[in-house]
Amino acid sequence: MTAKNWATLAILSILWGGSFLFIEVALTGFPVLTIVWARVAGAAAVLGLWLAVGGAGFPNGQQAWAALLVMGILNNVVPFTLFVLAQGQITAGLASILNATTPLWTVIVAHQFTRDERLSVSKAAGLLLGFLGVSVIAGGDRAGHFWAILACLGAAVSYGFAGVWGRRFKAMGLAPMQVAFGMLASSSLLVFPFWLGIDRPWQAEAPALAPVLALAALAVMSTALAYVLYFWLLARAGATMLSLVTLLIPASALGLGALVLQEAILMHHLIGLALILLGLLAIDGRLSKWRG
Repeated sequence: MTAKNWATLAILSILWGGSFLFIEVALTGFPVLTIVWARVAGAAAVLGLWLAVGGAGFPNGQQAWAALLVMGILNNVVPFTLFVLAQGQITAGLASILNATTPLWTVIVAHQFTRDERLSVSKAAGLLLGFLGVSVIAGGDRAGHFWAILACLGAAVSYGFAGVWGRRFKAMGLAPMQVAFGMLASSSLLVFPFWLGIDRPWQAEAPALAPVLALAALAVMSTALAYVLYFWLLARAGATMLSLVTLLIPASALGLGALVLQEAILMHHLIGLALILLGLLAIDGRLSKWRG
């Protein structure tokens, strides 16, 4: 990759790693569904403006929007909600490490529901390493964090299903940015009545400035801008190189959590992360290439 592509990859990892930091700060002033709805609705508004100005147009057709609604549930509503719930109990860094298991679950889902992405020996070894890492993390966080860890893993599973479901949009003729906008717009419409009924925003007290800024950054920077950079980099560097961002996100989140929130980085978290990353390298073939 060029220096520009590497710089973009680093920025993307910071934006996505920063999402865990922004959630942590936003939770000091907002309830769960307010954070989720503001994230998807704000990002949908930004990407909608992007499509309108860029001339790419909006998704159309009942079949396309039905598929986008499912994608929104799998890739936005379920994981965003579970991560926000979990981060009421665990640190941003730990949540980001558990998020890094997404490719592990994607391998399992793809093996079950596709014909061209079957489980191989290297992928099985990667899964074993990855889940060993999860076991190390869970074993060291027994004190009251079990359900939060389970929520993060549930979010990663949902992302895994989204990765497989998203394969259909190319055949539908939808551009990646149209998919991103469509799933976010669908998510915001789906979450909206639950947000009103559960959080009752008209009864909420005015939040402090820090959570407001964090929520804005979560929607605009870590969601809308991140998608723009993701698809820009995908077109120029390819999916294989872009998959490196999965390895960089936990490092960004751990660093930001320690720097901004003074969150402790524990040894069993680092050991678990190392095992998960080794598993990811085995799954995509990099580990065997390096050994050869």
